[in-house]
Amino acid sequence: MDLKIAKAVITGGASGLGFATAERVIAAGGQAVLLDINAEQGALSVAKLGERAKFVGTDVSDEAAVKAAIQTANDFMGGITLAVNCAGIATAGRTLGRDGPWPAENFSRVIHINLIGTYIVTKEAAAVMQLNEPNDEGERGVVISTASVAAFEGQIGQAAYSASKGGVVGMMLPLAREFAQFGIRVNTIAPGIFLTPMMAGMPEDVQASLGKQIPFPPRLGRPEEYADTAAFIYGNPVVNGETIRIDGAIRMQPK
Repeated sequence: MDLKIAKAVITGGASGLGFATAERVIAAGGQAVLLDINAEQGALSVAKLGERAKFVGTDVSDEAAVKAAIQTANDFMGGITLAVNCAGIATAGRTLGRDGPWPAENFSRVIHINLIGTYIVTKEAAAVMQLNEPNDEGERGVVISTASVAAFEGQIGQAAYSASKGGVVGMMLPLAREFAQFGIRVNTIAPGIFLTPMMAGMPEDVQASLGKQIPFPPRLGRPEEYADTAAFIYGNPVVNGETIRIDGAIRMQPK
């Protein structure tokens, strides 16, 4: 798949990993529609990206809202060839905390946004992709979802987050196998500790301390490095049903 003619839908696209990916698509010559709940930031991000980009306010856990957003994206770009799932939350809490057992509604919310939201966007985007004319390799589209190293080494307090990201990894292969008949590839990126907007809000000494925990390079990952990985996946037709860790060889400790 050629990024310069990509028609990308990117959730969480107003900032962080999603915005960096949108920048990469636009810089290559493609189009991008950003789905995010932050309307103010979405407007600012689209202004930076230019006329080949559009913002659609979307809660990925709302199936009807996602259906409408995907249709808007399809109308704007004349199709969809790439869907990148970056939207998510990292709510944490000890299952047996000082205030008693963690409320199940908190756990459910993380699952609904991170896992079910990813599934909703994936299926709706793939429903559009299957109608594309295939390229010379028979490809019609690519789905890239965002997991986390927490899918494999969740820390104390991350039961919900790890479960949600483990679910993203787990559903990837069945979807890749199912979508193979349509020429749609499905892959996952599992970032380590990255400089996201949430991380950028922390004191610099905290950021530096976290960066030093990474074997090499001893720093936080950069959003553009996530975008590099997404671009590689999009352009390589044999990368399918795979989770790629981008973590500097870190393996998270219990806490």
